[in-house]
Amino acid sequence: MTDRFWSPRFDIRHRPDGNILMQQCAPLQDHLPTLADYLDHWADVAPDRSWLARRGADDAWQTISYGAARAQARAIGAALLAMGLGAERPLLILSENSLEHGILGAACFYVGIPYAPVSPAYALKSGDHAKLKDIVALLGPGAIFADDGTAFSPAIEAIAPQDCAIINVRNTMPGAIDYEMLLHGDAEGSVEARAQVSSATVVKYLFTSGSTGSPKAVINTNTMICAMQAMVRDCYRFLTHAPPVVLDWAPWNHTAAGNKVSYLVLTNGGTYYIDDGKPMPGRIDETIRNLREIACTWYFNVPVGWDALVEALETDSALAQTFFSRLGMMFYAGAGMAQHTWDRLRAIGLRTTGREVLLATSLGSTETAPAALACTDVQDRAGNVGVPMRGLSMKLVPTGGKMELRLKGPSITPGYYGDTAKTAEAFDNEGYYKMGDALRPADPDDLSKGFFFDGRIAENFKLSTGTWVAVGAVRAGLVDAMGGLVRDAVIVGENERELGALLMLSDSAKAMTPQTCLTKIQRHLSDHAQTATGSASRVCRVIILDSPPSFDRGEVTEKGSLNQRAMRAHNVDLIEALFAGTQGAMTI
Repeated sequence: MTDRFWSPRFDIRHRPDGNILMQQCAPLQDHLPTLADYLDHWADVAPDRSWLARRGADDAWQTISYGAARAQARAIGAALLAMGLGAERPLLILSENSLEHGILGAACFYVGIPYAPVSPAYALKSGDHAKLKDIVALLGPGAIFADDGTAFSPAIEAIAPQDCAIINVRNTMPGAIDYEMLLHGDAEGSVEARAQVSSATVVKYLFTSGSTGSPKAVINTNTMICAMQAMVRDCYRFLTHAPPVVLDWAPWNHTAAGNKVSYLVLTNGGTYYIDDGKPMPGRIDETIRNLREIACTWYFNVPVGWDALVEALETDSALAQTFFSRLGMMFYAGAGMAQHTWDRLRAIGLRTTGREVLLATSLGSTETAPAALACTDVQDRAGNVGVPMRGLSMKLVPTGGKMELRLKGPSITPGYYGDTAKTAEAFDNEGYYKMGDALRPADPDDLSKGFFFDGRIAENFKLSTGTWVAVGAVRAGLVDAMGGLVRDAVIVGENERELGALLMLSDSAKAMTPQTCLTKIQRHLSDHAQTATGSASRVCRVIILDSPPSFDRGEVTEKGSLNQRAMRAHNVDLIEALFAGTQGAMTI
């Protein structure tokens, strides 16, 4: 089929100042203006088709159809409006993905109440709830939803304003509202509010990780999200051939699942199966069980999730047959994928189907809704993030020896709620959002071949020789060279003559005897150093992190991604030991 993916053409201009402007020649296609319009459309066209599904207590899949979703959204939307929620009093959602979470979000976007799904870790893992307190102070929510009153009560008691309603599904807190009561709201009360919802209406606030301070509330409007989904449909055209089917575990408080994947399903009339598994020991089995039953047309995961899944796909042909039976593409994001995982996944897909199943990634951010760049050409190596989507203008700006990425278009956020200073800092004088990422072209003579992520501008540093270090590329190369022994690495060496790294061991490495593990790391380090092209890419010494990264200190996100700057700042003593050659430091 020739129209499974796009065939974009580009207008590329090289400015005298070294800046490069690149955008697709064709304009963005027309699309519905609001998410409420999409819910209305599919509730009218396919009222009995399942929109959301999740396993219930009896282990069977519980589903909500498009028709039922609209009816519930109308009733709950009316109930929330009657409670005083509105544009200035949003709904704060603390809980993980669930049917109730999904319907509450739909109720909000249907009647124009902004909502803010935040990381449950801020409530359940944080010791002081500091970030959650900052979020509440910024938003002034009219209600807080937490599915389990018992689990979330310590956080709610610490942060909830006196005039804020609490909504629970189970183990209802004293004075809280039972979620089921919201379903009895007078749906007529939402009619007038629904009529006022427009493309400019704020759908939600999504929070950045807050690794260098309080989380920023990224404004997400209907314009942003619906334009982004039109870009996605243009790029991945197979989504329109049949309603997409997705099984996904990734949290809705992140833009990847909360905006791209979940609304990919909604705007194309598909079915979203909530996966209660996770890419971690003890939880991946649930994902594999679900994948034995659900044949997805689109499958998303973070690299660590693919690392876990590839083992099962290689050893279980029946699982592989189901997995690839309807799959349009495999997609990863959130971090770089190890080349050995990439190669194994491609091989399984080819062996199972007799054809290349696209394995691809993209590049975006919470501020870009998130889809911005995408790659649909089959690649031999991991990492090509592609080219700008239709409707976006991309600017590459020479910065510190790199090409900094900036973007402008309808899917870009108007800014940060309640923070005009940060909003102003985020855009240049031509209105381009400054991503903070660097890119390098796959082919300098043909930019249509796509780009590779070349590190975060703010993460990079200089050696004492004055040579810039592209931290992202060095980290990815080192982790890949360690043959599965290392889960992640912090690249260090600012103002030193050579590079070093703090290593986070993988589960397989931890299962080895210490001497075996160290011997293998030493060998891989030496082999990797021999392939380096210079001091800015050669890691000469490593040391194993002696304590896990801290969520409260902003060293790690709930997805497990390390914040390089925070880790360097908080491990000064270990870095000094590394370069002094003490505390178990290994050198080449």
